[in-house]
Amino acid sequence: MGRLTELSNTRVLIVDDVHARAEQLESLLDFLGVTALLAHPGQWRERVEQAGPVLVAFVGFGDGDGALGTVHALHEWSPTMPLCLVDAGQAGAVLPEAVTATVVGEISLPAKYPELRDVLVQAQSLSASGQRQRPRRDPELFRALTGSSPAIRAVNGFVERVARTDATVLILGETGTGKEVVARNIHYNSGRRGKPFVAVNCGAIPADLLESELFGHEKGAFTGAISSRPGRFELAEGGTLFLDEIGDMPLIMQVKLLRVLQERSFERVGSNKSLTADVRIVAATHRDLQQAIQEGEFREDLYYRLNVFPIVMPPLRERVQDLPGLIKDLIKRLVSEGRPSVRLTAAAINAMGRYRWPGNVRELANLLERLAILHPYGIVDVADLPQAVCNGSEEPGIDLEALSAPALLDAQTELPPDGIDLKEYLQQTEISLIRQALSESRGVVARAAKLLRMRRTTLVEKMRKYDIAREAEATQI
Repeated sequence: MGRLTELSNTRVLIVDDVHARAEQLESLLDFLGVTALLAHPGQWRERVEQAGPVLVAFVGFGDGDGALGTVHALHEWSPTMPLCLVDAGQAGAVLPEAVTATVVGEISLPAKYPELRDVLVQAQSLSASGQRQRPRRDPELFRALTGSSPAIRAVNGFVERVARTDATVLILGETGTGKEVVARNIHYNSGRRGKPFVAVNCGAIPADLLESELFGHEKGAFTGAISSRPGRFELAEGGTLFLDEIGDMPLIMQVKLLRVLQERSFERVGSNKSLTADVRIVAATHRDLQQAIQEGEFREDLYYRLNVFPIVMPPLRERVQDLPGLIKDLIKRLVSEGRPSVRLTAAAINAMGRYRWPGNVRELANLLERLAILHPYGIVDVADLPQAVCNGSEEPGIDLEALSAPALLDAQTELPPDGIDLKEYLQQTEISLIRQALSESRGVVARAAKLLRMRRTTLVEKMRKYDIAREAEATQI
């Protein structure tokens, strides 16, 4: 954590229409040796112009959208001014990315001194560097690569290594695993980053139009070609061309693509003029290309041209330990798009971890978006999940005693504005999981203990502690 530099002669701005709250915050800041300038939302500009520059502006929130208007006005007046939101609750989630990049903290009163010190540290860092200490990543770019499982660590390692080269990459994996995300990350981390990234779905374009889509065409080349048009290869010049679902490309187009890869040149449809192709090729498919070769549906020579550096994306069911981090990143993406946030209980995450996820990360993203619509800013428990997710798997249970607070909280975008009673929260989570295990085992304690990966006697003790009754048909302890 950063350290505060000298605060003498340092001024901060407090913009709040609740005078008592502004005075309370002023007293706390005075203890830290900071001079606070209090101003009504309609008077802050005159206050600052009279007193001089401020380190950070604290904006108090209440009912209505007045505080959001103040934040936008402050940012428009000074785009680099550090901001701290006071009692904002979920209101800060609707701010655009340009504004949130200058938000150095969100506090609720009564605030603690360490919270205020952190805000001042971040404000000093932002003022000195002109950007946040920990810049945000684009949630759309990096989603699906989050996690610490061996499989995803290997993928990230491959991406880091191959991005430094111009080698052709072939990304394999089931639908929805994030193959395009890998392709974008390769481009983002390569020397071609400043050039275009152009994606084309080879399976979504009719065979008779794919050649024109890739290589372009001249006016009059075919019926309907009323003007010349560049193809994807030209649009991606100097950058990266992503050929998604390459396994669905017709054989006749595979021949023409192979020629481009070999000669690094091509002609528009209806032209005999050769154009150079300075592009990096990244291809992807969910199909088994070796089987397609045996069935005569894919050219073996093209396969070896593409398969210079293969990367296999693991399905979500094989990297369940990454689920909390993925949930967190995907919810951040929703918030960055102006959607409501949502939090999941550990019991809900446990149930999701036992689901097979045939649609992989894409299915997970769709589910979270649906939950955010149904339960905006709420807490989702097992009962709120779709029945298919709750009952769609017979995988072994999780280790209840290994369920820690960090793992639980990491799956949430942020703590509730008024904090959380962690002991009570974990206790309720434990009770919920025990009841689920007893229900699934039809009240047989030994089976429930096996699902929870604990000794039977330990489970009996916990049941007595929480006064959990078993089903009527359960065997006696």
